[in-house]
Amino acid sequence: MRELVDRYFALAADPDLEAYHAQFSRDAVVEDDGQRHVGIDAVRAWRTAVPSVTYSVRRVGPTPDGQEAIADIAGDFPGSPVRLEFTFRFDGDAIRHLTIRPHDPASR
Repeated sequence: MRELVDRYFALAADPDLEAYHAQFSRDAVVEDDGQRHVGIDAVRAWRTAVPSVTYSVRRVGPTPDGQEAIADIAGDFPGSPVRLEFTFRFDGDAIRHLTIRPHDPASR
């Protein structure tokens, strides 16, 4: 599954949004910045509104039901750069659920 996380970050930094969207299942759920986006159309709308950023992945590891990554994100947004935690659940090689939240080292 590590390669699926690596693929996510490679495609997230690529301007080709079609390839980025193609890695999500049709019924994918993305939770980011306190908002929940359900279904591929909602995921497309969410991603289209995300500013261009760079990702510096610090750590990737397994969770009981998927993968987790810690990454530094920098771009043209308030508070940049930030360290975020990405939690992935997959259905085969498609992302079924992605949660993005601020990284809290105290929760580990």
